[in-house]
Amino acid sequence: MVESDRRKFLKSLAGLSGLAASAVPGLTSAKTAAGVQVKDIRLSKNKNYVRLVFDLDKIADHSLFALQGPDRVVLDVKNAKMPHGMVDRVQANSLIRSIRSGVRNDKDLRVVFDLSEEVSPRSFLLAPSGKSGHRLVIDLHGKKDKTKAAKKKSKRDVIIAIDAGHGGKDPGATGRSGTHEKIVTLQIAKRLEKDINAQRGMKAVLVRKNDRYMRLRDRIHKARDHHADMMISLHADSFPDPRARGSSIYALSVDGATSETARMLAEKENAADILFGDVDLAVEDQMVKEVLFDLSLTGTIESSLDIGSEILGQLKTVNRVHKKKVQQAGFAVLKAPNIPSVLLETAFISNPREEKNLRSAAHQKKISKAITRGVNKYFSRKAPPGTWLASSECEYAVCQGDNVAKIADKYDVNESDLRARNSLYADNLLAGQVIKIPVS
Repeated sequence: MVESDRRKFLKSLAGLSGLAASAVPGLTSAKTAAGVQVKDIRLSKNKNYVRLVFDLDKIADHSLFALQGPDRVVLDVKNAKMPHGMVDRVQANSLIRSIRSGVRNDKDLRVVFDLSEEVSPRSFLLAPSGKSGHRLVIDLHGKKDKTKAAKKKSKRDVIIAIDAGHGGKDPGATGRSGTHEKIVTLQIAKRLEKDINAQRGMKAVLVRKNDRYMRLRDRIHKARDHHADMMISLHADSFPDPRARGSSIYALSVDGATSETARMLAEKENAADILFGDVDLAVEDQMVKEVLFDLSLTGTIESSLDIGSEILGQLKTVNRVHKKKVQQAGFAVLKAPNIPSVLLETAFISNPREEKNLRSAAHQKKISKAITRGVNKYFSRKAPPGTWLASSECEYAVCQGDNVAKIADKYDVNESDLRARNSLYADNLLAGQVIKIPVS
């Protein structure tokens, strides 16, 4: 139930209950609207999942959760009605044995899917498009095809997608000594992959493994295919004035850029796809609208800002920062629904000194380790449910004279695991500090 857990988790970070649509022009919040009417239900079978589409007359607040013993999925739609017998139109199949519906709290609609096996449920809303109106989409992913090894693994790793900016026919910025941005970003990405994979509870996946061109949306799709819990897009900025220097971190904004620098940078990064004629990034694009709609509902942007702040705090120890706070703008590569994403400008490749640092293996290692610490510090606080980093056997309040090795020995756990679970990169502990004891 990774997708469902991740979605519930991200929504809770934003302080949301149910779904809201205030960020999408032309849509009215279901909390203030009249009752929702279900107009039709459609079912389609795909290779790995079953999809049900509920046609609605307006946007709706809803929740989705799975139950076991027996296996079933429950859909609750607030202030909604459905014609009697409509669920009978959906024929039983190998996954769904039957569908039942009823009324809760005199006004809410409840639909129960009785299943033949355990599933990972996922839901999302689609805004009107063409002849289609508002739609609530439910995807039920069966789990029978999981490998035995995956079944035995009770706690999964947090997955971090690392996107090395530019590549192939798109070299990105070029320094005065001829250093291409696409080369240094890939070098840092590979170091970061190694450092993250050395941490218990985290797994890194490279979006681009070699010098090849990738469309911005293909990068998003790659991260989604790996079920990434976050994505880091690595870049090296340039500026006409060679004195400009420092690292910066950016998150997505749906309301506009927080600074002129952020706006200009977003336009430059987004221009790559337009330059090579692969995709139109205009806001009229329906996919982008739906992605932004989904983002506004899940708290992804808030999570991105939190992650960005942690990474920026660590980068300060190895490099000057150009902006002291995480900036926001409409970066196309950050528009991944349900995946908190940040764009990291590691340094100004247009600055001769920073260009030299970017070519240095020693400096690349420092940048990589700083990013790793920032990612670990965030996920040690807010890891998605079901992950090793979100779990603990118990908590321990540090006493005077305690150290990491002593606590690890007391609870018979690996010291490196204890450090990873609590993001401990120093030996000094404070009396009263609460330490989470990791699961084995």
